[in-house]
Amino acid sequence: MHELSLHQRRRLPRAEEIDGIPWLAALRPAERERAVASLLVGDASAGDYVCRVGKPVTYWFGVVEGLLKMSADSADGASMTFTGVPPGGWFGEGTALKREPYRYNIQALRKSVVAGLPIDTFHWLLDHSIGFNRFVMNQLNERLGQFIAAREIDRLNNPDVRVARSLAALFNPVLYPSVGEVLRITQQEMAYLVGLSRQRVNEALAMLQAQGVIRVEYGGLRVLDPDALRSSIFH
Repeated sequence: MHELSLHQRRRLPRAEEIDGIPWLAALRPAERERAVASLLVGDASAGDYVCRVGKPVTYWFGVVEGLLKMSADSADGASMTFTGVPPGGWFGEGTALKREPYRYNIQALRKSVVAGLPIDTFHWLLDHSIGFNRFVMNQLNERLGQFIAAREIDRLNNPDVRVARSLAALFNPVLYPSVGEVLRITQQEMAYLVGLSRQRVNEALAMLQAQGVIRVEYGGLRVLDPDALRSSIFH
């Protein structure tokens, strides 16, 4: 028997899952009620694709729990990772706005809970909610900067700086408000995101910890100096 797809496994969100959706706070009561009534979530397994290049957009997606990877294949067949998407992150608003096919893949790096707002509800909120519009505009502005940085990171030859800047992107308080100061991520997951070996990522994290920029904790990383992490300037 074939395993059910992520779409077929969608369900209604639980109360605590709804509480973790950041943009709902920007809505007026009637807008929030309409949005919550249409929200669905899916329990993704590691390796599941949330969306694929060329597929039509049907939802605006966000991460409730877990970690996703946003990537695309270049013309020469190489894969470029734009970013990871940790809890609290919503993505694909540009694609949803234009109702165009996806130009990137989104894949779960580990077991994750992914929320989806149907595309018609997304556009209804754009038409009726000033708060929602502001949230989406902030997302688009931050995302543009993130993608420009991702292209720069992809060209970096210094692995330490590459790891630092990739890590800084995951601590973006606008795009990923649920992360806070501690990010749950393994060194292997970080290696997938930055395109380096696990051993090389481990060396870079050890250097960052020695410089007092981060602290490696059980099951994750704590940022001690976010400014240094973003600028990648170390002692």
